[in-house]
Amino acid sequence: MAKNVNLVGRNLYDLDTYSSAEIETIFETTQVMKSIIKRDYKKIPTLRGKTVCTLFFEDSTRTRISFELAAKRLSADVISFTKAGSSLKKGESLQDTVYTLDAMGVDLYVIRHGCPGTPALVHKYSDKPVLNAGDGKHAHPTQALLDMFSIWEKKGTLDGLKITIVGDILHSRVARSNCIGMKKMGAEVTVCAPRTLMPPKIEKVYGVKAEYDLYKAVQEADAVMALRIQMERQSEGLFPSLGEYSQKYGLNKNVLEQTKDDVLIMHPGPMNRGIEIFPEVADSEHSVIIEQVTNGLAVRMALLFLILGGKAAKEVK
Repeated sequence: MAKNVNLVGRNLYDLDTYSSAEIETIFETTQVMKSIIKRDYKKIPTLRGKTVCTLFFEDSTRTRISFELAAKRLSADVISFTKAGSSLKKGESLQDTVYTLDAMGVDLYVIRHGCPGTPALVHKYSDKPVLNAGDGKHAHPTQALLDMFSIWEKKGTLDGLKITIVGDILHSRVARSNCIGMKKMGAEVTVCAPRTLMPPKIEKVYGVKAEYDLYKAVQEADAVMALRIQMERQSEGLFPSLGEYSQKYGLNKNVLEQTKDDVLIMHPGPMNRGIEIFPEVADSEHSVIIEQVTNGLAVRMALLFLILGGKAAKEVK
């Protein structure tokens, strides 16, 4: 484990403010947490008496359940907040909502919101740590951490690996956070998409390679991650049809045959089978998609543990 790494009280808006040593510490702690959730008795008392509040303003299955279960596995109390049925529907501001929750003794906030920058705004109203569970098209750092951990665990490192991310790069907060984190850990990242779904100047901004030919993009990759088409974030049609997109950019058997023998196939979920990824690839021996879900729980346990508990991984019992 990297020495002199202390994450107590830290916010997590995106991975740009975390060093490679800090990310490595998160990975090592995640390994310990993963061993805990695989045993018969899956709970440890390290965060007993702490309260975690999940503030979700967008629909979510994996991320929300993962965070709430992570807190419960560490024996923390959980306040599950949604806009529906709350005082926000009556006109209360986010500021006053946070003030109210603070007065109830919340120790850490996990927030998902459609507006970029909302996690930082929550921290403006509270001195408690805030973890970003997805803010608009901006960032999704815990998803990136679990994606990176899934590769790190299988390959032993990210340094020098070639990783391809294919799909709706333009609208993907997952892609942005992964580009930052993977590059920070020494990986060579290629992003692949139709030109209409590729952000301008992405090569210059993130230091990645942009490729528009899927077959070229996957040939040398150690890991290939598909992203879904985010129709809910698109204001206009950016390709002729889902069928045409699938033919050119869907991960199918023919694409898989162009990859390395030990390639890892990934997807952050939810999957649209038959569009960005086909069943014969999603369910192949190369796929770590289901394991990514398990790793997501372990990563979020590690973050809560390090930020609220402050112990090194070797102290986890």
